[in-house]
Amino acid sequence: LSTGYFSLIVICKERIEKMMRAKFFSFVVAALIVVGAVAPVGANEPAKDIVDTAVAAGSFKTLVAAVQAAGLVDTLKGKGPFTVFAPTDEAFAKLPAGTVDALLKDKEKLKKILLYHVVAGNVMAKDVVKLKSAKTAEGGSVKINAKGGKVMVDNANVVKTDIVTSNGVIHVIDTVILPK
Repeated sequence: LSTGYFSLIVICKERIEKMMRAKFFSFVVAALIVVGAVAPVGANEPAKDIVDTAVAAGSFKTLVAAVQAAGLVDTLKGKGPFTVFAPTDEAFAKLPAGTVDALLKDKEKLKKILLYHVVAGNVMAKDVVKLKSAKTAEGGSVKINAKGGKVMVDNANVVKTDIVTSNGVIHVIDTVILPK
């Protein structure tokens, strides 16, 4: 082959490689745009429901055991949305000795107490502080007092807010609240 043909082949090869790189780059950019457009759908939605979130947290073992004993797992895994004022294990430990064991044996009383910790809807902290009370799933109402940067639900301090779940929100409280 002559030098002219060889040069022409090299030039063609370089142009083909350049076009392929450009097409590949365009494909990669298009793929990233598509992934970027699709990924946010549901990306900000939490994957765990209220029960699974409480289990994963590790500080609600007593609450989870009580929810199981009361037969409320399916309810709190349901569509919701629910707002749960969730007492920690330490909150349950504040109850008089034997209270938790007695409640675990009295399903109806336990269910009533647990449902007193649940409010229908997705009530975020910014909304809670505007309320004076909230109707619970038990049927009664909890008193809400927001003062000096602190929020109380009945006699419990809200110690952590807005734990968002796939079917509602959890606000952590330091005391088990009891229906009147």
